[in-house]
Amino acid sequence: GSTYSSKVFRVTFLTLAASLTVPLLGVTVLLDCPIDPQPISLKEPPLLTGVLEPNIKLRKAERLWENQLVGPESIVNIGDVLFTGTADGKIIKIEDGEIQTIARIGHGPCGTREDEPTCGRPLGIRVGPNNTLFVADAYYGLYEVNPGTGETKMLVSTKTLIEGQKLSFVNDLTVTQDGRKIYFTDSSSKWQRRDYLFLIMEGTDDGLLEYDTVTKEVKVLMVGLRFPNGVQLSPAEDFVLVQETTMARIRRYYVSGLMKGGADMFVENMPGLPDNIRLSSSGGYWVAMSAVRPNPGFSLLDFLSEKPWIKRMIFKLLSQETVTKFVPKYSLVVELSETGSYRRSFHDPNGVTVAYVSEAHEHNGYLYLGSFRSPFICRLNLQHV
Repeated sequence: GSTYSSKVFRVTFLTLAASLTVPLLGVTVLLDCPIDPQPISLKEPPLLTGVLEPNIKLRKAERLWENQLVGPESIVNIGDVLFTGTADGKIIKIEDGEIQTIARIGHGPCGTREDEPTCGRPLGIRVGPNNTLFVADAYYGLYEVNPGTGETKMLVSTKTLIEGQKLSFVNDLTVTQDGRKIYFTDSSSKWQRRDYLFLIMEGTDDGLLEYDTVTKEVKVLMVGLRFPNGVQLSPAEDFVLVQETTMARIRRYYVSGLMKGGADMFVENMPGLPDNIRLSSSGGYWVAMSAVRPNPGFSLLDFLSEKPWIKRMIFKLLSQETVTKFVPKYSLVVELSETGSYRRSFHDPNGVTVAYVSEAHEHNGYLYLGSFRSPFICRLNLQHV
């Protein structure tokens, strides 16, 4: 009797499984997929040992102005006054602990995913030679902002086609000391900032551009970068470093000297997905990573990289918000030497104190940590780590 009943159970179970799987597959085939992913080949992530050994140093950071601002992506200072751009489209200044909105490039309402293109999203921010702010707004383009009057001046509009391409996701910028040249990234000519996960998963490529403030010309310097993100001029201003987020690496483009116009690899196969890059006081660079590629461990990004069909299935069935929940919250900041070797690393596994870190800005012995989602700025005392 028992073998008969187990047979019945098995047949029933298989029939039930098949009856569920077949329609699910049918639906999956019929559903549209918003992305057209390309296979990406990543090397096995570096082992988190030596200088990269996991620690909890980022947890020593203190949270400042909690719940008084949201998503302070990039941070600069003029003297002791801090400036940042936030997720609700504002450019704010923080002086003596007080937060004040100085400018907006877009207009309200703000708050939902649908609002973002009109609200605007200031990302990279830099200080020019005349103490004006240069701001990269993901939706509107490059702007110059007077921090005293709040007056905004458009330099490069996303409405203008550049060499036949649309700018859809202006991300970060770096400015020469004389303020003449601005190097900036357009992360995608297809996806907007609100769809950054599609961009990471699809692996489409875009470029590094140069804006000349005197001739008002925009030139494309590099193409074929997969999610070009943070940019930083070298201290000698002979090259620009560009973070290639999807590929977990940093490329170098020479802007002067014998190598001018040439490019090479600066750091390959990084332990996480690099976002912004900024100078460190030691002559090297701070790189913020909002996601890590654990080794030993399981890296979802690496697992999916050569499996476009799984990516298609996932995005046919799940929203970007849902997929984001599967990415482990792990914050990592590394300091690179001037030649691109790892000097030190600060971690916050599970993002307990510092989550969704987008930038590490050094000022006066402190590291100010920007975030594209958190409602605060973190500050880490470099003497205490």
